[in-house]
Amino acid sequence: MTRNIDNLHPEDGAVVPSEQIPSAVTAGRLTYGDGTTQTFRSDGSTSFFEAGRQTEGTWSVEETGRFCSFWPPSYRASYDLRWVVEGNAVVGLRFSDPKSGTCFDGRFQ
Repeated sequence: MTRNIDNLHPEDGAVVPSEQIPSAVTAGRLTYGDGTTQTFRSDGSTSFFEAGRQTEGTWSVEETGRFCSFWPPSYRASYDLRWVVEGNAVVGLRFSDPKSGTCFDGRFQ
């Protein structure tokens, strides 16, 4: 199956431009280093799976161009997104919290 980002050829660590964020996050299910997974849908909804438990939230692109996620009832986070590239293929996304500097990678399944 061709993903909506397969025609892109960014460098590893390059910033995901704000206009490409929707295509980037909806390109496939992401698996994080701790084994949790997350799916982003084009309608702005997201599902996070951890230890057999599913949590529902929403995502958007802020006016600043940052990726934003909201988890009810009140948790909101903003991240800079960067491409994770191996060889010539996009294999995931790096989420970086601009406030804390915390980074985590999600790899497409």
